[in-house]
Amino acid sequence: MRKQMNGAVADAMFYYGANYGLNYGVSLPTVREIAQQEECDHSLAQYLFKQQVRELKLAALHIADPAELTPTTAMEWAAGINNSELAEEAAFALLHRAPALKEIIPQWMASNNEFAAYAAMMAAARCKSLSAEELSLITKVVEHYLTSRPIAQGAVAMLASAYLNDELKDCVKEVLASLAPSPATEYISEEMSWRMEF
Repeated sequence: MRKQMNGAVADAMFYYGANYGLNYGVSLPTVREIAQQEECDHSLAQYLFKQQVRELKLAALHIADPAELTPTTAMEWAAGINNSELAEEAAFALLHRAPALKEIIPQWMASNNEFAAYAAMMAAARCKSLSAEELSLITKVVEHYLTSRPIAQGAVAMLASAYLNDELKDCVKEVLASLAPSPATEYISEEMSWRMEF
């Protein structure tokens, strides 16, 4: 990771609010490539994720064993997710592959951690068996984070994914109708209006 340091990237990320202790500025594809050279090692991943180093946290999400992610241990991971980059990578690399995903989604979406909720929504959007019950959780999350762009993006990802399923189209419309006016709702409505046209 240190050999791939890029100070300009690290400075730019700091400027735009990426919340990390130490940041080498290594590109995400490079972090993924380095992490994929390691074998799955859940204990090592947990150790790396606790470090205040961006690249180690991101790599940990690829080294962790999704089978070890239970509703109990998942909350420990959720506590370390404090920005949208970590949330998206957690959803992509770890969460959506966890056998306990269906139990973790409502748990993380109900948490007081905006980025853990965002990660759960992004992982749910990748789930092929979204349910009406899971979609209904969107209303409470959006009400809790009325001005959050990541939450709005997560809601759009879930709703757009569900809308591809004919059995869930009416449920998607019901969720959209249930959202109280807010900046997040405005974003969701705009994004979903053109997606639903196609």
